Amino acid sequence: MLSIALAGKPNAGKSTFYKAATMADVDVGNYPFTTIDANRGVSHVRTECPCLDREERCGDDDCRDGKRYVPVELIDVAGLVPGAHEGRGLGNQFLDELTNADVILNVVDASGGTNEEGEPVEVGEHDPVEDVDFVETEMDLWLASIVDRNWESVERQSRSPDFDLDEALLDLLAGVGASELDVARTLRELDYPEDPIAWTDDHREALARQIRQRTKPIVVVANKADVAPEDNVERLREAAELVVPATADGELALRKAAEAGAVDYDPGDPDFDIVADVSDQQRQGLDRIRDVMAEYGGTGVQQAMDAAVYDLLDHVTAYPVQNDTKWTDGQGNVLPDAHLLPRGSTPKDLAYAVHSDIGDGYTHAVDARENRRISDETELEEGAVVKIISEN
Repeated sequence: MLSIALAGKPNAGKSTFYKAATMADVDVGNYPFTTIDANRGVSHVRTECPCLDREERCGDDDCRDGKRYVPVELIDVAGLVPGAHEGRGLGNQFLDELTNADVILNVVDASGGTNEEGEPVEVGEHDPVEDVDFVETEMDLWLASIVDRNWESVERQSRSPDFDLDEALLDLLAGVGASELDVARTLRELDYPEDPIAWTDDHREALARQIRQRTKPIVVVANKADVAPEDNVERLREAAELVVPATADGELALRKAAEAGAVDYDPGDPDFDIVADVSDQQRQGLDRIRDVMAEYGGTGVQQAMDAAVYDLLDHVTAYPVQNDTKWTDGQGNVLPDAHLLPRGSTPKDLAYAVHSDIGDGYTHAVDARENRRISDETELEEGAVVKIISEN
């Protein structure tokens, strides 16, 4: 399961985002360090289900009339403050929780209503653009400190006649999610001395920054967009490559209203319908949420997670089946499973995603849409429905 972590300074709305995305019972408060211990839960990214190409919907619990919700892990950890990489605040605890995250959502208070320490101030008093660079810098310096602490082992290995820098760095960085390819690509882009003993702090920081960008890419969530000064969201969009305006409060209200049967709403929808009697005050609140959704195409919570997985990580959704005609598993369930895979993944990669034994025994695969055998090198596209034939 892919892991998405919520980063940002205290009181930016991370816990509200987490609660809205998971409907888990967590503390939400208007004060720094509401979250002490990391919250871990299951949320979902949204895509179109292949059942839309058939006469009947699949009826899976994670499919709502063709809107497919694919499980991901969501982590909400303690907020960052300046100096977090040196252990200030709950920094070390926060940053260590990021080790296994595949992608980061930097939740920024777009309203400027919290200062750099996460303390409430007047709306517009703090510049939220500062919070974009701040989180990236803290993460880069955190990873640089890991490299520094372990560099002596690289220097010792370098004295061996069969020393390989790529292998040494992979041993050092695998724990933060770096792959052999990540290390190789990073070294190709850096200028550095051949002898690790001659590396300076600047060389190690450059290495850490590049590895962080590859292993912990960031989507900026411009939260509290519903109360943000007019130009703050646009300035945030100019400050980062991928920015999603959001109202986590609005999403949480809609999900609670949907659970209560007051509105018809699925996460990620651009609008909702009021389907029960509500008070005038409730209707006014829902109308305010609708205005924000109309401006930004939704509340932004689902959109941010989708952007992280499908756009930034460039993953696709593939559906393994046992019956390639009916698209069912052995119990007759239609499209029961969905797997997120990096773009470029093959049928054999899908087999391993199902189970290591299935991958070990893989012989070939069938494209259930086209009802034909496909090459082992075929790159799976979004919505691929595949029958895996395995000896195990």
